[in-house]
This record gives sequence, structure tokens and C-alpha cells, in this order.
Amino acid sequence: MTVRSILDSKGHHIQSVEPETKLSVAIKILAERRIGALLAMSKGRIEGILSERDIVRVLGERGAAVLDEPVSAVMTRKVISCKQSDTVSAIMEMMTLGKFRHLPVVEDGKVVGLISIGDIVKWRVREYETEQEALREYIKTA
Repeated sequence: MTVRSILDSKGHHIQSVEPETKLSVAIKILAERRIGALLAMSKGRIEGILSERDIVRVLGERGAAVLDEPVSAVMTRKVISCKQSDTVSAIMEMMTLGKFRHLPVVEDGKVVGLISIGDIVKWRVREYETEQEALREYIKTA
């Protein structure tokens, strides 16, 4: 199973903001879209990623005044990405070892999607359910 199969069922849409966007605006986007992370992009290039964890950490450290600062002051700058051809098990391991929950999908230098740990869990559950149904059908016809 590959990342491409998850993106094909989930969609390739990504949410991003400019690194100069105020943190308060980015938080509003996260809340409205009910998502856990935004890519910080400039001219089609990933500059960083802003996750709920980044926001909670910085609010705890510096307080509410940080809401007027740009996303670039808060975001994670070292962004790990994957390709559509990567296997689901490989990215699960990558996310577990790196302790992050969102992974941009990049092909030929262009962002083509964003995979979350929730997307992987949904995909795996669907995969197991399909497998169980196939086994049930097999047993019925045996």
C-alpha cells in the first residue's frame, strides 16, 4: 500500500499560509477547517509546518502575546516529507520515530498532498474491514 492510494481516496488538497501570516489568523484557519496542521509556504516552497502542538508549546512558553507574531516565529522549520510511492508502513514508522503527525507529500519539488496519522488510521481500518469481509465470504462459500 502506498501514499498515493491514501491521497487518491482522501484528495490532494492542502491548506497553507504564508510564513508572515499572524499566528491568530492561522489558528482561525485550523479551527474553521478542523485540521491539525498548516504548511507555511512561500512561492510554492515549504518553509515550515505549523501544528497544534507548536501552538500549544509556544502559548505555554510565551503567553497570548505570541498570537500577534508571524507563523514563521512558531512553526517547525525542519519539515520531513514523503513521496507518493512511499509505502504506508514506511511513513507510519517515520512518523512514529519522528514523533510527528503530519507529513507533506512532495513530487518533483511540488507539494501534492498532506497525510496525517488520522488518514493512515482510517485507511488501515478500512483495509482490515475489507479483508475481514473477504474472509467471511470465503468461509461462507467453502
